[in-house]
Amino acid sequence: MKKCSLILLAVAFAITASAQRYNVGTSHSTSDYYGNRTTTHRNQYGQTTGTSVSSTDYFGITTTTHRDSYGNTIGSSKSSTDCFGNTVTTHHDRYGNTTGTANSSTDYFGTTTTRYSDPYGRSTGSSSTSTDYFGNTTSVHRNQSGYTFGTSSSSIDCFGNRTTQQRSNDPDMEIWSW
Repeated sequence: MKKCSLILLAVAFAITASAQRYNVGTSHSTSDYYGNRTTTHRNQYGQTTGTSVSSTDYFGITTTTHRDSYGNTIGSSKSSTDCFGNTVTTHHDRYGNTTGTANSSTDYFGTTTTRYSDPYGRSTGSSSTSTDYFGNTTSVHRNQSGYTFGTSSSSIDCFGNRTTQQRSNDPDMEIWSW
């Protein structure tokens, strides 16, 4: 009996260890009076690694400029939503070259699935996001093989500010790679 208990304990420990998620960063978003959103990204030590500033035009196209911790532009993203609620986001580097795309669709149950592709249309991974009654979201991130490598949990306060906590299997992963 004692041997069986030790085996069960070892199995439970192994499962817990393999499911460990490391804090790899946080993001904090605020919106101004005009609907422009500023997001500050920080690493696991609380140091600012960059910012993203988003604005939406009259046609519903959202343009986001990404900057590093020194304020240098490192890229941009453009998002548009079709009449079915599907969102297509195209990412560009600092020179305007396309670096990838993200296609998001929401099912009947409110779960949003995002599929990521490189500039050549090859799959690089996916995310599944669910939203609770309070507007908090939980995302599971997978690579192109379907292996889960990280999660994101977002909460929104009474002022509309959103804080996102990113966790990963790899403690050295940067949130910019998400």
